[in-house]
Amino acid sequence: MPDTPTQVLLVDDDADLRDLLRNFFQQRGIEFSVLHDATHLARRLERERPSIIVLDLMMPGVDGLTALKQLRASGDTIPVVMLTARADGVDRVIGLELGADDYLGKPFMPQELLARIHAVLRRHKLHPEAPPAEHREALVFGRFRLDFASRTLFCDNEPVKLTGSEYALLEVFAQHPMETLSRTRIVDLLHGPDSEVTERGIDVPVWRLRRLLEDDPAAPRRIQTMRGIGYMFVPGEGGEVGDGGDGGDGGDGGDASKGDDSASQ
Repeated sequence: MPDTPTQVLLVDDDADLRDLLRNFFQQRGIEFSVLHDATHLARRLERERPSIIVLDLMMPGVDGLTALKQLRASGDTIPVVMLTARADGVDRVIGLELGADDYLGKPFMPQELLARIHAVLRRHKLHPEAPPAEHREALVFGRFRLDFASRTLFCDNEPVKLTGSEYALLEVFAQHPMETLSRTRIVDLLHGPDSEVTERGIDVPVWRLRRLLEDDPAAPRRIQTMRGIGYMFVPGEGGEVGDGGDGGDGGDGGDASKGDDSASQ
């Protein structure tokens, strides 16, 4: 199946967990490699490219959040699922803001981790049913062009770096322009109906997209807040499918959602 990983890299200092997951994945024909900590993660990725990284939050030396921040700062968008034993949701929100694609709280069943990996890899691939508007190739709005085939956002014909989770959210908005989307619906479209991600948990990635797309993120016009409901994506009057058109912004913007308004995931 297209969302099945060929190789998983686990970065975790828990030897028992490493052995458990190694046996689980190898029994399913999935190559599995490990790092005891994140100190040499960048060096490992120079010589091997796993399908996905499973990254523990709490480790001696370089912790998971620091490793993730360094990874994304280098421009690497490899899928990452974070593991955390903390009950406090703040680190989970920070992890998603830094570019994690999903998280999983400890303890967990190996089957649940594999299901999360399937979901993340599906989001990193083109969905067969998307985009819904006559198999469109791109959406042009203002200075931006969202290319669905290459999963790339361009601004003035220059590629804009997006994490996998940022692209997935922008694609959801692009597939539902001028449509009020509740937070619940957005979470379902991104993570599925059984996700543990809270409704408020999408406010941080929305805020990150606004910083990229809006002239004034504090007064957003493209990703508008629909008070008490969710968000609406307003490409602008000139926004169109395909290669043509350059359009202005449309509609009045609601208040930007602050990163610290986000609830735990």
